[in-house]
Amino acid sequence: MYNRPEQVLEQYDLEVRAVSKGRESYICDTTQGQLLLKEYKGSAERAEFLSAILGHLGGQGLLTEQVVRTKEDAPIAVAEDETKYMVLTAVSGSECDTRNRADMIAGAEKLAMLHNAAETYSETVPEFVCNDPNELQELYEKHNRELVKVRNYIRSKKKKNDFEVLFYGQYERFMEKARQVAQELSAMGQGGQSAGFCHGDYNQHNILFSKTGIGIVHFECFSYQIQVSDLANYMRKMLEKNNWNTGLGMDLICAYDHVRRLTAVELNYLYLYMAYPEKFWKIANRYYNTHKAWVSGRNIEKLEKFIRQEDERERFLEMMRHFTLQPPAS
Repeated sequence: MYNRPEQVLEQYDLEVRAVSKGRESYICDTTQGQLLLKEYKGSAERAEFLSAILGHLGGQGLLTEQVVRTKEDAPIAVAEDETKYMVLTAVSGSECDTRNRADMIAGAEKLAMLHNAAETYSETVPEFVCNDPNELQELYEKHNRELVKVRNYIRSKKKKNDFEVLFYGQYERFMEKARQVAQELSAMGQGGQSAGFCHGDYNQHNILFSKTGIGIVHFECFSYQIQVSDLANYMRKMLEKNNWNTGLGMDLICAYDHVRRLTAVELNYLYLYMAYPEKFWKIANRYYNTHKAWVSGRNIEKLEKFIRQEDERERFLEMMRHFTLQPPAS
């Protein structure tokens, strides 16, 4: 409906001057400044908690988007067709530059600040936002089963395309690494790990640099789990863009650790997050769940790039294990 944004905004105590279509949101020019109207797909309870934790983070001095509440003091508005919307304050700035080392280091430091600030949240954390302690092990075991399924499908084909030949030839190499990570996670068990607030999608697109500071946006995927999952996701994105540069990887760990000290258990988890061949699974999963009769050249390029970077990735992992992990007990 053409005037849906205006209809939804009527539920807010706002004076709206103009509304324009942005990327995945409506940009609202109001007397309270620029706001974003976004469709919201979660529960009302999750929205309420998001509103509370973002308010807390802002109170701790972090520059984050904030939830604007309706006239009825609700964190979301519901349109006539039951579609849910959320209004957020807009944070402006330029995205973290993956070619700029200073930007990437600052991003790691800011993530540690986010985690530190979230740890001071004193209200009850609802159970529905807390992940299962065994989630990572179960996730990687599921990924491994999916890789086997892709292998079996390709093996059954009499005529294989270029992507399938390449994947099949590399399968055992990367599957062995995937199995090893799952086995190490199983051996670690749950001992010593503690859950904390995680952004859930911390990457260069969600870190904004401006004259007023470094902002963090897009908290929709937040959860409570071991916090190095955020750091691992961020590091993987940065290192993939920089050919798994070992010096950069160690600098990112040190930058985070300087602000928020990493425990031995967290370093072990961080290593396992980084060691799992996530990109190999991701490419294979995308292939299996799309039209297999036609494989885009882009998928082949991604797989070829991942394979080319593997030696550098292994060098980084070897350096990380040597300098950051506790020696095995004698």
